[in-house]
Parts: sequence; C-alpha cells; structure tokens
Amino acid sequence: MADNDFKVIIKAKELAVHSFKLTSNCNRYPKKYRHSLVDKIQIKSLEIYEILFEANRINNVTDKRLRCETITKAITYCDELMFYIELSMNLGILENKSAEYWSKLVTDVKRMSIAWRTTERK
Repeated sequence: MADNDFKVIIKAKELAVHSFKLTSNCNRYPKKYRHSLVDKIQIKSLEIYEILFEANRINNVTDKRLRCETITKAITYCDELMFYIELSMNLGILENKSAEYWSKLVTDVKRMSIAWRTTERK
C-alpha cells in the first residue's frame, strides 16, 4: 500500500466517523429525516471508505483499469455526499460552520482520490 493510498483511506475513515457522529444527533437531524436523508448520508460515507479500501486491494498492474474505475466511483460518491450536506443546509438542519467543516472533509477525500487516480493512469 502506497503512502498516498493509505492517507486517503484514513481520511475516508475520518469522514465516515464524522458523518455518523453528526447525523446520529437527534437534536441536529430530527426523526423525520432519520429514514431518508440520514440513512443516505451514513450509507454513502461508509461506501466511500469501502470503495477506496477495495480499490487499494485491486492489483494496479493487472487490473489498472478496474482500479481507476473503482476510484472514480468513490469520487462520484463524494459528490453525492456533498449534495446531501448542501441539502441539509438548505433544510436548515446544518449551520454554515458545520457544513463547511464537513464539506472540507469530503473535499479532502475527493481531492486525494483524484490525485490517486491520476497517478494510476500514468
């Protein structure tokens, strides 16, 4: 496992933990959003970690294309999670400061994933 690959997986773990802590707070996310928005956020944050972990396990010599496609999927999931954060703001669930911090976590994972994919393609 290369250093950059490992760092993005650690960041994805941090993102998942933060997502769960934030969405598990019933004072922040009311029950009416529990089975719609909260479930999607929690699942998406776990999937980002899982997909990056899986991509790291794919042989980068024999399955380079599959590895890049898997990383691309994680990047797409980051965009989807960003939409859920934006939706949370628009619904008045999240304050700007909270949304900014969370968005930065997602952006860090996305940026590192794009850099990883770029390296893989070379």
